[in-house]
Amino acid sequence: MVALAAVALVGLTACEGPDPNNLETYYDDPAPTSAPVSTAETPVSPAKAAPVTPPDPALLAEPALLSDADVAEEGVQPASNEVAGCLADGPSAGSRTATWRYASGSVLSHRVVVFPDRSAAQAVAENECAGKAVSVPVQPGVERQQAWRDGKTCTVLLAKGTLVSELTVSASTEARAVDAAKRLLPAMAAKLTAQP
Repeated sequence: MVALAAVALVGLTACEGPDPNNLETYYDDPAPTSAPVSTAETPVSPAKAAPVTPPDPALLAEPALLSDADVAEEGVQPASNEVAGCLADGPSAGSRTATWRYASGSVLSHRVVVFPDRSAAQAVAENECAGKAVSVPVQPGVERQQAWRDGKTCTVLLAKGTLVSELTVSASTEARAVDAAKRLLPAMAAKLTAQP
């Protein structure tokens, strides 16, 4: 019995102190201890950033591409995207192309090429299409423009920033191809110059 009383006495004295269920003292800061608190720094390795994938350059070309509404007055219908024209775009360039057919069978193709590693004006200056130069009205806001005719095909290149807008018309006669290119030139230039 003495042993039982000794265990009870030790148990009661061990539980002495703030009552964990006493709401008057529950939120009080614990009493500081005499031992210093260690704030050892743990080395943290820097987070490794995910590799940044550059955006597809071709996405920059999309807003400068002629739409069906832009060419509606020509009386054309969308056709398969045939890459036409004479612009050498190179391995780092991205592009978008739209193609339409006239009822007569003539083809209108518009391609916008992005040159992320050089200026578009430089790309046009370094490019020579087959055929003879064609005089077309100068378009405002364009850094460089060139036009050629080769047989029954007319190609016009407009450059601004890193974008080259290339229009190719293949018609039943050279005159019709050149006339169609001249008609579409303002819409083509407006789309190009609207881009940053």
